[in-house]
Amino acid sequence: MRKKITSELRASGELMLHIAKEQIDSVIGAAELARKTMKSGGTVFIFGNGGSASQAQHIAAELVNRLRKTRRPLPAIALTTDSSILTSIANDTSFQNVFSRQIEALGRKGDLAWAISTSGRSRNVIKALETAKSLKLSTLGFAGKSGGRMTGITDRLITVPSSSTARVQEAHLTMAHIICELIEEDILAEESAKPRT
Repeated sequence: MRKKITSELRASGELMLHIAKEQIDSVIGAAELARKTMKSGGTVFIFGNGGSASQAQHIAAELVNRLRKTRRPLPAIALTTDSSILTSIANDTSFQNVFSRQIEALGRKGDLAWAISTSGRSRNVIKALETAKSLKLSTLGFAGKSGGRMTGITDRLITVPSSSTARVQEAHLTMAHIICELIEEDILAEESAKPRT
């Protein structure tokens, strides 16, 4: 057990160090894209399947409420939470449409579609990104390996070079926390710079 635990922790740590060397510009770009969206009045829509669905909800909570410090709430919605919408779309048409249909209903030019997929190939995630592009939303992707089908259809793509779903999800959550913290710091700096009346 000790050997297994040490091996898993070492693999996770080495992957994080690799990302620190290779993906910093991508993380900065993703934070700037999300920040720009919300500062201009747009909404961030976050979505994925399974563990990525729970991460979408986690990220939305950090943006709407807070990460480290109290500040104004930011407009973010996880498209993974309304069971009636999800099941009615899946039942009446196809599970492939569960996110794209919501983006059609709610998304507007200037919003951001933030897709999370460890494989980069989830059909409902890809369809939602394609729908977002057609409606002139900005797009951000989190994927594993080389990005799968997300490559070329996102304005910003962050990839985690691993075939382990667990390692990819850990890295996604770490980068999401960093992005949320960068946005939060920017919002707080902006608020503190405003003249008090």
